Order: sequence, then C-alpha cells, then structure tokens
Amino acid sequence: MSDLQCLAQEKIWFEKSRYDEAERRFYEGVNGISQAPQVKAALQPGKGHSRPQKPRERKTSQNASRSEDHGELISRMKSLELDNKNLHKVVDDLRAMLSKLESRMSVLEKSQGHPTKPAPALQAAPAPNPKVVVKEQEEDDDIDLFGSDEEDEEAERIKAQRVQEYAARKSAKPALIAKSSILLDVKPWDDETDMAKLEECVRSVQADGLLWGASKLVPVGYGIKKLQISCVVEDDKVGTDMLEEEITKYEDYVQSVDVAAFNKI
Repeated sequence: MSDLQCLAQEKIWFEKSRYDEAERRFYEGVNGISQAPQVKAALQPGKGHSRPQKPRERKTSQNASRSEDHGELISRMKSLELDNKNLHKVVDDLRAMLSKLESRMSVLEKSQGHPTKPAPALQAAPAPNPKVVVKEQEEDDDIDLFGSDEEDEEAERIKAQRVQEYAARKSAKPALIAKSSILLDVKPWDDETDMAKLEECVRSVQADGLLWGASKLVPVGYGIKKLQISCVVEDDKVGTDMLEEEITKYEDYVQSVDVAAFNKI
C-alpha cells in the first residue's frame, strides 16, 4: 500500500478542526469545567461538525430565574387585588356616608318648609313681696361702694406725702456732670511774638467749669511755633465758641484758635 493510500484512509487531517475542539474541551475539563459529554460527542464520527450542547446548569438557572419572575409577578398581582378590594371598600363607605347626608338634608329641608309650632307662653312671674323689697333696699343703703369723703381726703394726703418724699430723694441725689477734654492750637502772628506772654494771656481766661492743663510749643515752619494747650470744661457751663472768643480778644499776640481734639470724659 502506498503512502497516498494510507493518507486517504486516515481522517485526522481532514477533520482537524473537530479534533482541536475536542482537545480544547478536554483541557477545560481538566481545569475544572465539566465537558466530558461534549468531548465524547466531538470524538464520534459524523458528517460535518455537531452542534455543541448547552450545559444543563445554564438551563436550570434560566428555569429558576423564570420561576422567580413568575412568582414575583403572582405576588404583585395578589397585592394589587388586595389594594383593589380595599379601595372598593372605601368607596362603598363613602357612598353610604353620602347617602346618609342626603337623607338628613332632605329631612331638614322638609322641616324648614312646614311652619313651626308656636312656643308655649311663659308663665307670669310671681309678684315680689313688698316687705322683702324694702328690706333689700335698706341693706343696699348700708353698703357704701365709693367710700366716704374722709377716706378720699386721707388718700389724697398720703399721695401728696409720697410725692414730696420722692422729690426730696431726687434732689438729694447728686447729678451727673458731663465734662469734656479739649486740646487747642493757638497760633501767633509771626516768629517775633512772645510765646510766654501769649500763654499767659490764654491762661488768664477764667470761667466757672474751666480748668487749664499742660501746654507745649509745636513748630509750624519758618521759625514760627504754635501754642498747644489742653483744658477740661463742664459742657453745661463752658463751650468751644466761648473759649475761641475770649482768647482771640488778645489780638496783639493771637492770630487764630483751632480745636485740635475734643473728647468726652
């Protein structure tokens, strides 16, 4: 037998794809995937390639999922039926209440249409006993609702005494005196002005509620210096306008007066 005849009788090379598929399935089974029935089916001779069978496990899982879906659908339908029954019951109750209200309304309308019976006349009250009336009047006369004139005078006297005591306490309380601290800038005419004489003129201004404080000379420019002096005044007695007016009276030494700072104490 020649080599060509031997090859013709061998089918492994002409059906190589089927044997490769069987070998793949074999190694999958070795790695943990059960494919033995499919390997046997692949090794059996036949025309063409046999269609691989689906694993039973996949079919069972599909059947289980379908059964679960079916059970869920049934449960939902049961819950919907129960809700429907409850709604029907609520509707029936509402209808019954509406019918009762309609019947009551009809009864009220009928009763309003017919004339009502007149109410029975009230029995006349018994005449009061004149002796009892006179006694009650005497008791009322004994009660003085507004008080006597003597009581009014006593109340007025107590009220006036309390007003006088309050006024005395208020006058004895020392009043709060508002004071302010003022810083003045007194400017001379030129650099030849006697600043000591200028300060003496400023401090000569005296008034009730005025107290002069510290002073100093501050350079302005070109050899000219201004007098910066502080004072404490009572607001009700001394104001800035009065200070400026009194200081500017010494016009031989003072050119102008400005308020540099004003603070409440």
